[in-house]
Amino acid sequence: MITKLLVANRGEIARRVFATCRALGVATVAVHSDADADAPFVADADQAVRLPGNTPAETYLRIDAILDAARRSGADAVHPGYGFLAENAEFAAAVTDAGLTWIGPSAKAIAAMGDKMAAKALLADAGVPMLPTWTDPAEVTAFPVLVKAAAGGGGRGMRIVRDAAGLAEAVAGARREAAAAFGDGTVFIERYVERGRHVEVQIFGDTHGTVVALGVRDCSIQRRHQKIVEEAPGVLPDDVRAALHEAAVAAGRAVDYVGAGTVEFLLAPDGQVHFLEMNTRLQVEHPVTELTTGLDLVRLQLLVAEGEPLPVTTTPPADGHAIEVRLCAEDPAQGFRPATGTLHRFAIPGVAAEFGPARGLRLDSGVVDGSTVSVHYDSMLAKLIAWAPTRTEAARALAGALARAELHGVATNRDLLVRVLRSPEFAAVDVDTGFLDRHPEVFAPLLPAEQLPVAALAAALAGAAARRAAAPVLAGLPSGWRNVPSFPQVTRFTGPGDEEIEVRYRLDRTGGLAEWSVSSSDATPAVTVVDAGPDRVVLDVDGVRRALRVHRAGSSVFVDGPDGAASLTELPRLPLPTAELAAGSLLAPLPGAVTRVHVEVGQRVAAGDLLLTLEAMKLEHPVLAPADGVVTELPVPAGGQVETGAVLAVVDPEEDPQ
Repeated sequence: MITKLLVANRGEIARRVFATCRALGVATVAVHSDADADAPFVADADQAVRLPGNTPAETYLRIDAILDAARRSGADAVHPGYGFLAENAEFAAAVTDAGLTWIGPSAKAIAAMGDKMAAKALLADAGVPMLPTWTDPAEVTAFPVLVKAAAGGGGRGMRIVRDAAGLAEAVAGARREAAAAFGDGTVFIERYVERGRHVEVQIFGDTHGTVVALGVRDCSIQRRHQKIVEEAPGVLPDDVRAALHEAAVAAGRAVDYVGAGTVEFLLAPDGQVHFLEMNTRLQVEHPVTELTTGLDLVRLQLLVAEGEPLPVTTTPPADGHAIEVRLCAEDPAQGFRPATGTLHRFAIPGVAAEFGPARGLRLDSGVVDGSTVSVHYDSMLAKLIAWAPTRTEAARALAGALARAELHGVATNRDLLVRVLRSPEFAAVDVDTGFLDRHPEVFAPLLPAEQLPVAALAAALAGAAARRAAAPVLAGLPSGWRNVPSFPQVTRFTGPGDEEIEVRYRLDRTGGLAEWSVSSSDATPAVTVVDAGPDRVVLDVDGVRRALRVHRAGSSVFVDGPDGAASLTELPRLPLPTAELAAGSLLAPLPGAVTRVHVEVGQRVAAGDLLLTLEAMKLEHPVLAPADGVVTELPVPAGGQVETGAVLAVVDPEEDPQ
């Protein structure tokens, strides 16, 4: 019997496992890096052991350090979560050899499925249809193809290549990214299917010979080959669903599978099903299966690891529909690059449960108010899942909760997720892995540009109210009111894209808005101030009343309303002089390491040329020349660490030869 379990992972999956352990009466142990010392998952555990360092290679990928933590804490079982060492056969064997209970399939099964090429060969012999696959780039004859990491998932190391010219660089980049994410840079090449649907079957096996399929999930909506929206049950014809269940169970039986696993397939537009891979772990999207089957998959993992038989032996019928979104720290203004910073507020309304069954909204989150999002790890903050009797109801409830959420301090992909869930194509199940490429309209922010001036006015009025509330004298007078009107009050902000927004307004003696204007707008709507407090401003805009929530953290001001959210930075009235950057300076969008420098000082470059590569949050970020010119500075060598805003390169535009 398991009495104390160590989770060799971090973030929301560690918290998810701890939640089930608490319900079962199992004591818990967290391991954490220095960067994670104050993270919520550490506080959730009964005990915690520090792994000195910050990067995954220094901490969560060290088998010796994790086994030592288990020994020192007295843990008798290890759960790997997902990512890091979850599909590492060496780790599974080491845990077992140390006399600990391993929560997962055998090292042999992990090795069999972890070698994705061997897995394809094994299942091809069983009659499962496969896509053409190569290990040697020189043998590739048909395009487009997809370069994939052999040792992991989550989109790490994936590259689409549409012609032979780009194959060598794609393979090299995929190898580097896979090595950084999984400690193994092995990649292979697979034929890429346009407009395919990514569907997968949750399977479970026990030590008594049972392998059962627990339903099909649809994970087709992806960005950078990473799933962002997942749902169960997948909307499929009955015969396709049955074929997927049969193939997935056959895959599990082929390796005597024990524990939770996922068999992934690509459903082509012509209805053909192709095996992709088998993930020998719990998946990120497992909550949608839990909510539609009523099963706690982590509980089943522990029971199976203790030798108990599965309580289900046939596929349970799906109850209702569940949809999950991955809420990530990403900046839409920077092409959805991973974002870092402090979460000043993380509040989602209407959540019925965290990390457990919910008839309504479920939140599985790795962060809380005040959490720091660092550069060292994955950008996912949380998963929000909605269950409802129908797919339409689930999508509507999930989109509404996301739209009303207060997510302050770190840029996120929230607006993108809401627009996807509300799109007519999603409603019609017209989805595939190229969905976002075909629908650029879903990348538009929720807040219309014409509503930004109203949000800025609300921020200015709330700031004035806060100052008046803190005033030691004349607190009863409206802020900015003068007996003899002269100049209006002026508050300056920077908004999306660092655009400067200047709000000018004048109040009458009752606190009403006598006049107002915004520098970024040619015309402003008619506005009446209904109420203006430090945290809430109610405005009548062209005859429609709107309540706007305002939250200030230092100079940052966050405005949430019925039309969307705005993140503003209030500028000082008397700014200090700052050093001027050289023209053509390219700045680091986030902290990271320069992995490669592709050019030299004095070299002529064209707009779009690759200058250097920055690695951050387990992804590579190319830095491109903004215009034709000459490279005049490269202040950071390969291997150098940089902070946000550091100068990476300077490209001096070429003079007009005429």
